[in-house]
Amino acid sequence: MPTFRHGKGVNVFIDEFDFSTYFNSVSASTSVDTAETSAFGTSAKTYVVGHLDGTISLSGMFEGTASTGTDEFFDNALSNATKALVLIAPEGHGNGYRAIMAEADNTSYEVSSPIGDIVQASAEFQSSDSVEHGVILSSGATVSATGNGTGVDHGAATTNGGAGFLSVPVNTRNGNITVKIQHSADNTTFADLVTFTVVSSTTTTSERIEVAAGTTVNRYLRVSYTVAGSSGSATPVVAFTRR
Repeated sequence: MPTFRHGKGVNVFIDEFDFSTYFNSVSASTSVDTAETSAFGTSAKTYVVGHLDGTISLSGMFEGTASTGTDEFFDNALSNATKALVLIAPEGHGNGYRAIMAEADNTSYEVSSPIGDIVQASAEFQSSDSVEHGVILSSGATVSATGNGTGVDHGAATTNGGAGFLSVPVNTRNGNITVKIQHSADNTTFADLVTFTVVSSTTTTSERIEVAAGTTVNRYLRVSYTVAGSSGSATPVVAFTRR
């Protein structure tokens, strides 16, 4: 039997912000250009595929709090030359759950105020590298000690690299945290695949790292944390997409 999910569990992470409680609708679209190659003598049209394309649309509630609300973030994002890192967790933030990811430009932001309803906000993101589907490697629990996550089984190795995603929206740890993505052929012996920039004490941050095309990514993936300091915790969001 298939396993269906209710939309109430969706999480939305953009850069180092958890915007899950601000939005109530999200859609992610991936497409590929096609060029027609039909010629005389053919009985049906033929095509070849070209560039991948992808967009992510969000809609929900306006929030005007300085530095943390949707209004300030999206207003600034429209003029930001740095692409936003967007991660949608359609099943929720849990180890092994699916993730939808994009490195994208914020191309529009709209605020609407119907007289009989809440003030609403919507935003559009255009990816320059398509919208990619992968897997979440973090559990959603706080991290306060060195350790490893549970291995996630892809079923087989892949051979064309991928991309790792990190977002740290909450961090009260009084020491540095090193986050890695590791891979394994047998779910026992793991090697480093992606090492993110060290997360400094109490810093919220985000990062996306490419794994080069042609790189073998073994069957199992997990997250690994090395935690310094003596108090506080962080809640990293870690995901990986294979190619």
